[in-house]
Amino acid sequence: MATAVETLGKLERRITISFPLTEVRAEVEKRLKVQAKTAKAPGFRPGKVPLKMVAAQYGYQIETEVLNDKVGRAFNDAANEAQLRVAGYPNIEPKQESPAGVLTFDATFEIYPEVVIGDLTTVEIETVKAEVSDAEIDKTIDILRKQRVHFHTKGEAGEHGDGGEAVAANGDRVTVDFVGSIDGVEFPGGKAEGYPFVLGEGRMLPEFEAATVGLKVGESKTFPLSFPEDYHGKDVAGKTASFTITLQKLEWAHLPEVDAEFAKSLGVADGDVAKMREDIKVNLEREVAGRVKARNKEAVMETLVKTATLDVPKSLIAQDTERLAEMTRQDMAQRGMNVKDVPFPPELFAEKAERRVRLGLILSQLVGENNLQAQPEQVKAQIEDFAQSYEDPREVLKYYYSDRRRLAEVEALVLEENVVNYVLGLSKTSSKVIAFDELMGSNAQA
Repeated sequence: MATAVETLGKLERRITISFPLTEVRAEVEKRLKVQAKTAKAPGFRPGKVPLKMVAAQYGYQIETEVLNDKVGRAFNDAANEAQLRVAGYPNIEPKQESPAGVLTFDATFEIYPEVVIGDLTTVEIETVKAEVSDAEIDKTIDILRKQRVHFHTKGEAGEHGDGGEAVAANGDRVTVDFVGSIDGVEFPGGKAEGYPFVLGEGRMLPEFEAATVGLKVGESKTFPLSFPEDYHGKDVAGKTASFTITLQKLEWAHLPEVDAEFAKSLGVADGDVAKMREDIKVNLEREVAGRVKARNKEAVMETLVKTATLDVPKSLIAQDTERLAEMTRQDMAQRGMNVKDVPFPPELFAEKAERRVRLGLILSQLVGENNLQAQPEQVKAQIEDFAQSYEDPREVLKYYYSDRRRLAEVEALVLEENVVNYVLGLSKTSSKVIAFDELMGSNAQA
């Protein structure tokens, strides 16, 4: 039996559930008899163990299962009868004051909120777009050349020349011995032999690189170096050291020419440079299209969060907070980090979880009201788009359609795109052209 639903707050509700103790005992006894048919104990044949021994071994477990089953069914029946959409899981506690022979439980829970989405025809959303020009293609080719760089001893004549005067300059790879001291005392990590780095890449502190520039093989230089206050080595952070470096090896960087051989190295079988450029352009345009879509989607989602009014169930936030923490833990573990004893305070993820839950409720409302569900043909088209960059598109289709979870991920993407298109179709939109580098981020010039 369940009482009427009590309202404890905007979303919080309570139902009191009770049933006779005799019902529980009868069900426990019934299950014990079933358990006894297969129970084993030393000195007894299977199925011949006395019921008292079966009760001593399995009674607590079976009683717990019976209570969980009865309370769960009673709660679900009461929630369904009251037409409540329960958010998360109920918190069920036994009630201390109960009539004799009656078990009573309080089930406290939250319900899904009413979601009110504002007038989308009045909101303004700025979308972005970007183009791929020859400059971006050239820049990408330069990056690809740098990825295939090889080094030669500077000053020695070779197939590609001598690299100029044998003096260390930006772009050269140098190999040095160095030793550092603070107040005349060497410090841990301040000494190395045969240490290579490329000048100008910022791998070393500016004073270190500046002291290396201009050296010839065999030459040494002593110079002061001030470590930044936020330097990762706490023992030397904010201190000034004296370093002595000796240049042991000097190599210049040779970048491959943009020719047929270079094109072949990028997968263009016949070495056609024009085709190579076209392939690069297609790939860049695909990347640009993806990033533009992501930027515009985020603009729409932010608009929905600001426009919609709703109370977010705390239980759903708590669940998503745990999910985000576990995802972070797994990601760090996969990167080889030991996270066994690392704490993951919920407050680190609570804000993100709250936004994710809020947005999920808004999207669910929009999709349901406007029939924006992902259609099979849309899902197939999305997977086919993914498959374009693979050698065997059929394998990509098989990969997604053979796993329901993978397919669900694509369906979620399509659903979000349906929402974005729907909102952009209603709202007042403006479009801004942004630079390629701005869209791609600082790594675009790596």
